[in-house]
Amino acid sequence: MLEDSFTDAAVPAGEVRRATSAGLSRRSRMAMLLLNALPLCHVLAIAVGTVAARGAFARMVIIVGGLYLLPPLLVRLLFWLRPLPAGNHALDTSAFLLWWASAQGQIVFCRFPFLEELLRLVPGLYSAWLRLWGARIGRLTYWAPGVAVLDRSLLEIGDGVIFGAGVRLNSHVIAEDDSGILRLQVAPVKIGDGCRIGGYSLLTAGTVVKGGQTLKAFSLSPPFAVWHEGRRARIAVPQ
Repeated sequence: MLEDSFTDAAVPAGEVRRATSAGLSRRSRMAMLLLNALPLCHVLAIAVGTVAARGAFARMVIIVGGLYLLPPLLVRLLFWLRPLPAGNHALDTSAFLLWWASAQGQIVFCRFPFLEELLRLVPGLYSAWLRLWGARIGRLTYWAPGVAVLDRSLLEIGDGVIFGAGVRLNSHVIAEDDSGILRLQVAPVKIGDGCRIGGYSLLTAGTVVKGGQTLKAFSLSPPFAVWHEGRRARIAVPQ
């Protein structure tokens, strides 16, 4: 997930890993390593359950329920028990580990994006599935092929929003602060009614697109930017 951050184009992946490791306590690194095993355990549990099940219906229930229902319900429960505060967080904090745990619960869909494309074949089904994660998705949302959502719980989308092909909604960013220390910036991406997001645009943590806006293809939205009247502005990052 770190390789997916907003700063990867400027910071080599090896440097990101070294800097991240240097900013974490031993306890935090161990917790991250344990959480990294969740996606593999998730896949293995579904595979074992499918093999052990008797009958086609039981196998279908295990595959569909284990793959599409269990992760969003667990992540939503996690955020209900421990809400994730929007803002700017040091990596060696409980807020970062909370976000990291939620990210590992979504890794399977990031690794295998065709799983979400299957849902998009049925009108309205993908939006309903995102709501299961805790996202707020309005009516008549159109998801073009290749749209990538990395933080499925951190979306607030209005009615009649159109996403062009390859749009990336990334509600987290791991970037260096003025001291050169990596920090997590995380906040919902908010898009108002009737917006059109041009193909291959990137909307990052805390982006707000006011209602009725049209973003051109390949638009780049830095963290906590606001789009209004065709212009992009910056707002202060919450502390």
